Amino acid sequence: MNTTMAITLAGIVTIAVVGMSGRRPGRGEFGEWTVGKRRFSAFTTWFLQAGESFTTFSFLGLAGIAFGGGVAASFALCYLAINFVLQYFTAPRMRELGSAGGYLTQADFFADRFRSPLLGKVVAVVGAVFLLPYLQLQITGLGLIVQLATGSRTGGNLSMVLATVLTVAFVLWSGIRGIARVAYLKDALMIVGLVVLIAGVALSVHGGIGGLFETVRDSRPDLLTFHQEGYDATFFVTAVVVSGIGGGLGTMAHLWPPVLAAGSGRALRKNAVWLPLYQIALGIPVIVGFAGILLVKPGSPSNAVALTLAGQTLPGWLVGIVAVAAASAAMVPSAAIVVGISSLLSRNLLSVRNERAQLRTNHLCVVAAAGLALLLGLTRPGLLSDLLLLTYGGLTQLAPAIVMGLAKKVRLDAVPALLGILTGVGVLVWLTFAGVDVGTVDTGLIALVPNLVVTAVAQLVVRSRTLTPAPAEAN
Repeated sequence: MNTTMAITLAGIVTIAVVGMSGRRPGRGEFGEWTVGKRRFSAFTTWFLQAGESFTTFSFLGLAGIAFGGGVAASFALCYLAINFVLQYFTAPRMRELGSAGGYLTQADFFADRFRSPLLGKVVAVVGAVFLLPYLQLQITGLGLIVQLATGSRTGGNLSMVLATVLTVAFVLWSGIRGIARVAYLKDALMIVGLVVLIAGVALSVHGGIGGLFETVRDSRPDLLTFHQEGYDATFFVTAVVVSGIGGGLGTMAHLWPPVLAAGSGRALRKNAVWLPLYQIALGIPVIVGFAGILLVKPGSPSNAVALTLAGQTLPGWLVGIVAVAAASAAMVPSAAIVVGISSLLSRNLLSVRNERAQLRTNHLCVVAAAGLALLLGLTRPGLLSDLLLLTYGGLTQLAPAIVMGLAKKVRLDAVPALLGILTGVGVLVWLTFAGVDVGTVDTGLIALVPNLVVTAVAQLVVRSRTLTPAPAEAN
């Protein structure tokens, strides 16, 4: 075992140990496990919200997009800005409704606000199905990180298994408090890892970071425009809109527990103001991707750029530190996604009423979801690739109903909301699996149009029937 591998495995174990330390003695309630006592400070909520936004995609994917598509990678900076603006208004309202109604999940919101347990169950299924490939992405990404850092495919698979088992262990033991503990460590590791990586790149490129962009401007000016195949202006705009809607309106179930656990709406508004600072960190993988254009062999796998550069520019022990930082970017979101999936299934789909039994059922769902994602990651890593493209687009179909549900008075009935969601999801699946050519337009945005049309028409029909007077009885 080389130094890089040893440091990486030690780091993964350390992350899990920190997560295990978050458990409160004597706490065995499902509500405590999911949202704590709804008293998390702005400080803790900050790390929870930030920790779930910086994933393996942020570390590997953005560098890969910059490597192949140039400035199109900056779409992440744009959609996060939209997220935070929307969250300033939506997150405090979600927290207010959650506190008053005792919500523990996103589906609780739907079932209560629309007075429809059936709608809650449908949302639970949609949320769990579309989050599963996102969970697999984190687990598979972690294996890729270790494989690239150590040069060992076996080591990558071993790390996937170890990290998944340890993540499940600390999630079962500590719940959201364990995720919060690990989120503190993760952000510290990410800062160190990214600083080390950007320093290695700066020292390896003639003229430093400034010289890097001058060279790209002179040799590949097309990468500074939106003219790359698959990464044109249409891709940029539609990806920003769909991703902004997804994060800003809370369409992803794993984003709800940190909001519901916050101690006040003021804490959430404060975070929405200061979380954009996190975008500074997201700029580093983009810069690394541009450096790959000059330093990495053309035609190399785009997702391998960041770790390939680390291996070329840093000694083995520093590569290990970068790998641990990247692994933490997989483990924290994985933990949050597992909580999101399992709580939807145990509380809303299976509807276990007794809280102790609900917690036990939830734990079984945690193991099942993580185990399935790991199995697919090891045996069929490409099986959910198409479905992964649907994650944001599919969950965006919940957005219209969420907006209506956040209003003081809900003016949308459950049936129109349900029909709109099913229509949007159905159109999205058809566009994806039927191979319909829509260019670089995000299919989630296309599917949102019939979603809105069906919702509006169905609502008009429901209201017209409600307002139609009953026929007078004959004397």
